Amino acid sequence: MQRHISVLALATVLFSTHVYADPLQKSEDIVKFFAGTIDHGAARGICVGTEDECKSKTGQKEKPPEKTGLDMLINFSLDSSELDAKARSELDEFAKALKDDRLSKLSFVVEGYTDASGSATYNEGLSQRRAQSVTAFLESNGIEATRIKAVGLGEANPRNPDPYDPVNRRVEMRIKAQ
Repeated sequence: MQRHISVLALATVLFSTHVYADPLQKSEDIVKFFAGTIDHGAARGICVGTEDECKSKTGQKEKPPEKTGLDMLINFSLDSSELDAKARSELDEFAKALKDDRLSKLSFVVEGYTDASGSATYNEGLSQRRAQSVTAFLESNGIEATRIKAVGLGEANPRNPDPYDPVNRRVEMRIKAQ
């Protein structure tokens, strides 16, 4: 009897469908990441002098680098543009974030990428289809098409130096330059 229960438990673990309970990125974290990039009409003044002199007079510090992109860890299988359950869970959170008032004025570029498998021409098309899969999903979740643009970048900007690494098959979201 004990052996029967053990075999049943093992079979349940091996053949069960994996469910992604929690996305890696929460909508509030996404909002905080991108909300810091919005210029809310910062004070503007005139200062006569060098840049360093003006900074010292106003107490300004070096401006931190702008955050323009977020890798949502939307990865794809080889030669695929289909969103799996994990990707859909992550994108649900991204859609929630885009509906937040703090991000309502921002537009985004959805950048699709591939690894080095396949020809450059084929990978350009595949990366575009990946980006379009994401924008279609976001649109189906209430995000206006005018706020998101799909761009396929093929093998450009690999996340890992190994050009064939699966992590290079991804989509990233960037704030669209106005």
